[in-house]
Amino acid sequence: MIDVFTFNENIKKGILNNCYLFCGIDEQLMKDGINSIINKVLDKTFMDLNYVKFDGSTLESFEPVVNACETLPFMSDKKVVLVYRANFFQEDKNDNVFNRIYEYASNLPDYCILIFYDVFKSKRDKPGKKIYKLDKRACVVKADKIKGQQLEGKIKSFFEARGKQIGRIELKVFSTLMDENNLNIIENEVEKLCCYTYEKSITKEDIKELFLKSNDDDIFDLVNPISQKKVKEAIEVLNELIYRGEKIPYILNMIERQFNRLFRVKMLLENKKNKQDIMKELNIRSDYACDIIIGQSKKFTLKQLEHALQLCLDCEQKLKSSTVNGKTEIELLVINTITG
Repeated sequence: MIDVFTFNENIKKGILNNCYLFCGIDEQLMKDGINSIINKVLDKTFMDLNYVKFDGSTLESFEPVVNACETLPFMSDKKVVLVYRANFFQEDKNDNVFNRIYEYASNLPDYCILIFYDVFKSKRDKPGKKIYKLDKRACVVKADKIKGQQLEGKIKSFFEARGKQIGRIELKVFSTLMDENNLNIIENEVEKLCCYTYEKSITKEDIKELFLKSNDDDIFDLVNPISQKKVKEAIEVLNELIYRGEKIPYILNMIERQFNRLFRVKMLLENKKNKQDIMKELNIRSDYACDIIIGQSKKFTLKQLEHALQLCLDCEQKLKSSTVNGKTEIELLVINTITG
């Protein structure tokens, strides 16, 4: 059994196995690992023909997976078969499916990479006997939340990928302010810090000023992926806010407030107002904050911002009804502001 860092190093070295099982509580780490395999062995041109997925939570028989594995790849040396949320590795689940997997794992065709992932329900869950048994015939990757030096190493790699250096002390300060539950959000924060410091060195003061967070920063994190039309990332940020205990009506109020500010900025820009005019009109004190909101406003048309504000009003009306699911309504709002 190996950790995600050993796995990543193996992938970089071109060390690949025919069968993988990712297990743990961090589903995003598992997905990242699976994507690294896919990017290594599959041509995007023929991805749809050589990448087959099964929902493990609904799989009653393993034979459809075997059939997919036995089918030759199309215009490729490899194909990938994924069984996601494969809960039959848990001790109280179907032994027949597991036994078939264990038997087949050592007989996979050379051209096929078979991948499973099993998301544990809580931090208390540990790999059981089935997983340890499969570890003899497959590569088992433990995907847990990363902390301490491992987290710092991952964050440092995000800075290096952007050509930015960060000192050891500054890296430790930055890491302590991050929520290790979501690497996507951390990477977004790295991007923000790189933009903020631009060509100068990163200092502790920069980090504290930027990440001792205010409510506006939280909504920036949500509206930014909305402005970039990234549905998945926007929903992840929204879920993170809800997970941290923010109430749905409060989140809606902050989203509506931010879209209202973007609308006002857009109107000022179309009326040929400069940055100083915008800062005075909206009472924005920071040049950086003004640059951010101007950049976000340019990702929308006036019509789109008007539509987003109307969606906020509609959502507010729906939330006043006790019959609707608040989380679902706010998710639909985020999706509709991107796709509408």
